[in-house]
Parts: sequence; C-alpha cells; structure tokens
Amino acid sequence: MSSTGFDISNFEPNAVIRGFQLTVVGTVRALQNPDLFKHEHFRQAALAIGVGIIIQLIVQIPIIGLKFFLYLCSWVIDLQSATWDDDLLKGLEFMSKSVLQVPFLLMTLMAHLTPTLDQIFMQSIHWVDSTYIQKHKSEDPDTLRAMYYPNLQLFPTKGGPRESRPKLEVFMIFAKRYGKKIGLGLGVYFLSMLPIIGRFVVPAASFLTFKTSVGTGPAAVIFGTGLVLPKSYLIRFLHTYFASRSLMRELLDPYFRRVKFTPEQKSRWFRDRAGVLFGFAFAFTVLMKAPFIGVLMYGVAEASTAYLVTKITDPPPSPAESEGFAESQVTWKNKHDFLRLSLENIDKLNVVTEDDEKASSPESKKFS
Repeated sequence: MSSTGFDISNFEPNAVIRGFQLTVVGTVRALQNPDLFKHEHFRQAALAIGVGIIIQLIVQIPIIGLKFFLYLCSWVIDLQSATWDDDLLKGLEFMSKSVLQVPFLLMTLMAHLTPTLDQIFMQSIHWVDSTYIQKHKSEDPDTLRAMYYPNLQLFPTKGGPRESRPKLEVFMIFAKRYGKKIGLGLGVYFLSMLPIIGRFVVPAASFLTFKTSVGTGPAAVIFGTGLVLPKSYLIRFLHTYFASRSLMRELLDPYFRRVKFTPEQKSRWFRDRAGVLFGFAFAFTVLMKAPFIGVLMYGVAEASTAYLVTKITDPPPSPAESEGFAESQVTWKNKHDFLRLSLENIDKLNVVTEDDEKASSPESKKFS
C-alpha cells in the first residue's frame, strides 16, 4: 500500500481543534446578530420539543414495562448474580438516548420541509459580511476580501430535487435515509454482542467508515484503538462521528444548493476539510443531545455555519461567471496558513487575491 494511504493531513488534531474553535467563535458571532431569534425556526424548535417529549414518553413505556417485569421476576428468580438483565436494560437505554434522537431528527426533518434554516444561513452570511467590514474598517478597503452575500444570494435554489418533490415524498426519502442509518447502528451494536467475533465488529465498522471518508491512516488508528478501549467508548464515538457528519452535511446544504458541485467534487471537498468539519460539528452534536435546548441549538448551528463557510471557501463569483468555481473550491487553498493562525488572528487572512478580485463586484465593494 502506498504511503499516501496513511496520510492524516486532512484529519490531523490541529484541524479538529481549529474546527472546535470555529464553533465557539461562530456561535459568539451568531448570537450577536439581533435578527437571529426573529426567525420561524424557534417556533418550529418549540414544536419539535413538544412532539419529541411525547414520542420519548412512548419510547420509554416498553423500558418501564420491562423494568417492572424484571422486578416481579426478582421475587422468584435470583437476579443479583445475573448480568443479562442489566445488559438488556443498558441496551434499551442506549437505543433510546443514542439511537433514537427524536427531537433532533424532527428538527432535521423540518429543515427538509421548510426554508427557515436556509433563510437563517443567508441572513447570517449577510451579518458575517457586515461584521467583517466593521472589524476592518480602519484598513485599506483594497486589501479586504470580497463579500459572500451579494453574489451568493443571486444563485438560484428553485428547481432542485427538494423543491420539485411533494412534501410526502421528501418525508419518505428522509425516513428511508435515517431508518437505514438507525438500522446499521443497531446492527453493529447487536453483532458486537456476539461471542468471540463481537469484539472485532465495532473496530472493523469504524475502520471501514473512516477509510471511506478520511483515509486509511486515521481509520487504522481508530481500528487499533478500538481493540484496546472498552466497546462502549468506541460505540459512542462511532455514533457521534456519524451524527456529526450527518449534521455537517445538513448545515452546509444551503451553500451546496446554490453553488452546484458534482457528487465527486463534493466528496473531495468534504474530504479535504474533514478534520475541521468534524471538530465544528462534533461540538454542536454534543450540545444537541441535551434535553429540550438541543433542538434550539440547530438554528444557532446554522447561523454559525455561515461564519465557517467564509473561512473554508472563497467568496463566490456571480452566477454568470461561476463556471469552474466549484472545481476551484475542491482543494482548500489556504488551509495550512489558516490552521497555523492563532485564535486571536483567526480573521487575519483578508488579503485580496486575483481570484477574489474576479469574484467581487461593484455591489460587493459597497456592501455593508
């Protein structure tokens, strides 16, 4: 196997840490936007919380019933020395809390059915541009980067697969996709309980997952670690990784609905930024597991993603001049320079390049 197969440059610790830092900075910037909490998202989030509570109560009914049944059995069977009952209850709790993230899934579904999160993203891009100009108002305007919002809002989003399909069809596609993910998660979990081969199931699943998305090197590290650490640790990590990856793709959907990439280009785009994207999405994934407030964070995460986009992509040209732009974005050109910046200088890369000059327009220069 070639040495490039073990290249971890796309998933190095420095990139993951920088992604987490962007979560913090992006959230602070987003919360400073006075228009953020005016959006319909937060009414939808409240609805998702209410529906989620009802569904979670329904999910808890068989768990409570099983606990009561085991309690009755303990009167006639000695369960003190047995472990199967504890394993069964732990498995059900795991499925309830880690696999069936009901409010979060409801919020993701609403993102597919309504344009609210798309509106939050675009309004936040507008806010990021405005704060960028304010932050650098004392500098030479010719050295500032081009704006994102003026050209990005010109890109059409109508006519895409989501808009052209009935809502019922969108719901069925969503249910099929997430049902498959939940099924795979449960399958791996139950196979890992088999004797002898069970201890290899989760490390093998982790290796195959990471090999496809970030390369052989990180996948081999995860596989080796999984053979040493307790199975529960790796299961939690694998689930969090899957959830983070799905969340990041959902949050970036407003960008990719405008700037059209082929599936192959999009795959390379994600792979070149894998570490930063994981660090960014991981923090939000953990926050969204919190009861009640988790779904409220979805809108904040979308707003923060607008800030992330301005750090890992170039300002877009107008739609009429966008031919070849997607291919030019597959490789993150200033990645190494950006990762070396200190946190206080995270906005330092603001020198206009030749590509930026082509991307900018008279409206971009006047935007505030």
